Amino acid sequence: MDANTFIPEHFINDVKTYLPAHLDIDDFINACRRPLRKSIRVNTLKISVTEFKQYAKQKNWLLTPIPWCEEGFWLERPAAEEQNLALGNTDLHLSGAMYVQEASSMLPPIALKQSIEHTNYVLDMASAPGSKTSQLAALMNNQGVLVANELSSSRLKVLSATLKRMGVGNCALSHFDGVIFGNYMFECFDSILLDAPCSGEGTVRKDADALKNWSIDSNIEIAQVQKDLIKSAFYALKPGGTLVYSTCTLTPLENQHVCDFLLSEFGDCIIPESLSDLFPGASKATTPEGYLHVWPQTFDSEGFFIAKFKKQASSDNPNLKVKKGAFPFQQFESKKSAVFMQTLKQQFGLNTLPGILMQRDKELWLFPQEFEAVQNKIKYARLGIQLGAIHNNGVRLAHEFATAFGKQCKSNVLPLTDTQANDYFQGKDIRLADVSQNTGEVILTLCGCPIGLGKWQKNKVKNSLPRDLVQSTQLITWAQSN
Repeated sequence: MDANTFIPEHFINDVKTYLPAHLDIDDFINACRRPLRKSIRVNTLKISVTEFKQYAKQKNWLLTPIPWCEEGFWLERPAAEEQNLALGNTDLHLSGAMYVQEASSMLPPIALKQSIEHTNYVLDMASAPGSKTSQLAALMNNQGVLVANELSSSRLKVLSATLKRMGVGNCALSHFDGVIFGNYMFECFDSILLDAPCSGEGTVRKDADALKNWSIDSNIEIAQVQKDLIKSAFYALKPGGTLVYSTCTLTPLENQHVCDFLLSEFGDCIIPESLSDLFPGASKATTPEGYLHVWPQTFDSEGFFIAKFKKQASSDNPNLKVKKGAFPFQQFESKKSAVFMQTLKQQFGLNTLPGILMQRDKELWLFPQEFEAVQNKIKYARLGIQLGAIHNNGVRLAHEFATAFGKQCKSNVLPLTDTQANDYFQGKDIRLADVSQNTGEVILTLCGCPIGLGKWQKNKVKNSLPRDLVQSTQLITWAQSN
């Protein structure tokens, strides 16, 4: 119990006006003052759930399945490890095998899952720090096109780093207010997730001060932003497409009322789809409209709201706009492309890359296969994966080539020990027990997951980890160093 959690009386009085009859206000307050259970999501772009369970068993980690996400687990670690090693510094996290993600925040992508199975173009309108974006990419199995937008430039950097670690390869990043999508990318997307900025009332178990500046006036102000965003999402969605709207707040002002606005604005062009059967027990959190309104005490999680809509028909947008300016990329020359692919085959046994090779100045990029249809609709902050730098003798591979495609490489792959991995993430070269006859670049793996590149140098592997990813904290092997 956290007695320091700030829950103002005027907030409680407001909650009483819309708390469902089957829930108790004291249970709500008590739940808000309980610490959250740690939860993680297995990143199936890098490791299978079965493989992850095997590693977790070796570590004596206790996993409890999250009922709405096959890849999600509540996690308990041995007390000594919990005390001495942050979860983010474990090998399974550093390798990109898992993402530390609150259980209820896994719900919005799961609500889109069925739609994504028949989808080529997906938009995540408010993406950072990347939990739901990387979850969407995994559900898409890195196929199709995922546009991830984030308004904050600092959060965009965090998002980019997350997607690299998780091996996401089908994503384009943009840096705009989400209201632009309906005007510039009218009816471009089959599926859209709008995890809207909100007052965060449901996050009080994670942030004891989440309600410090709470007010109804603030709720009303934020709700207007949400209405502008959901209107933009409707216009950006193709007829027949699916929109999921979600928040980590509780008030109907930012939830049901925003959904009411969408339905009143576009009439029969869009209809809600019930989420009552999304997972066993979902009916406990389902509203009369078919939305999920998850309270902290319902599943012992953060509070969350999720609504799903199907676009039935088009509606004219009077404010359509067209991006100005030339597209700064061109397709990589076919002869150079053939040489590059032959090099990858010889060095790594890699026969194909799932996308289109594009060049910008001396940079070589891989765009998602179907990206051409949307590539010049807006200006992107980042497109696909930067494979490397072009020079006179070929291409010098980049870090994210390894994190995205190392899993498919069959040769020049080096599994690291805990000690070697520690050295790698701390920017040191990797010492080898025996002199190696291998030459050129090598894919480095941890827990069976690709984590980066090195270069063979007889009795060591030269470290190629980008400087901004080098860490100086205690990693992986805390027990041996104590």
